Amino acid sequence: MSFLTLDHLSHHYFSKKNYTKALDDISFSVKDGEFVALLGPSGCGKSTILSIIAGIIEHTAGEVYVGEQPLRKSELDIGYMLQQDYLFPWKSIIDNVLIGPKIGRDQSSETKKRAVDLLEQVGLANITDSYPDSLSGGMRQRVALVRTLITNPKILLLDEPFSALDYQTKLKLEDLVWDLLQKYNKTSVLVTHDIGEAIAMSDRIILMDANPGSIAKTFEVPLELRNEKPFSARRHPKYQILFDKVWEALNQNEAGSQQTKVVDSSNDT
Repeated sequence: MSFLTLDHLSHHYFSKKNYTKALDDISFSVKDGEFVALLGPSGCGKSTILSIIAGIIEHTAGEVYVGEQPLRKSELDIGYMLQQDYLFPWKSIIDNVLIGPKIGRDQSSETKKRAVDLLEQVGLANITDSYPDSLSGGMRQRVALVRTLITNPKILLLDEPFSALDYQTKLKLEDLVWDLLQKYNKTSVLVTHDIGEAIAMSDRIILMDANPGSIAKTFEVPLELRNEKPFSARRHPKYQILFDKVWEALNQNEAGSQQTKVVDSSNDT
């Protein structure tokens, strides 16, 4: 049975004069412990899908299920990691990490110990009393990851969490996140523009098209790549083969989209 299911999901953004169709008939499922990447051009609705799963916005049509129960009726704990770390500069690192438990009124010594343990696992054992301004971008993102994991979410949503980092730090964090998600068996959905990142980190890639956002194609990542850490997966012979297939599909989608715009424009005259 699927852990998370999007069933014919559509979404419109409304203004006073018109509306924009952001998503059109999106259907896919995510198994328990599976890592799925949403890949596609800007404006194809990838982040909108994450916002709907997280309950931040209400979809226009269709349904989201957790198991056989609609998401709105479930008590699914969701972790959401964004492009920016959004750490509070006036709070220490340990206080930033413990924001979620504090909101949930869980301020036990066991929770604080788990926070310290998680910081240690991401290589930040000695910065609990430091403040965000004293940390590098990569260190801040690791703190944001711990803050996301401390509440033990059942599903982890990752919205381009490495896009603002330099390439070397990005590659190191990919391995770190992969290790932690494997260790804790987290079901994850990643939004990215990076083909390589999608291949190296995920079990399955859902390629999206824009205007409106729809599913163009799905790629299964070979088992040989899924069993490797992201950095090692990038050096596997099958990595380049899949990269070329995804790249070709992206180019075909772009060409088709441009052709549609030309046809639509000619119909207006």
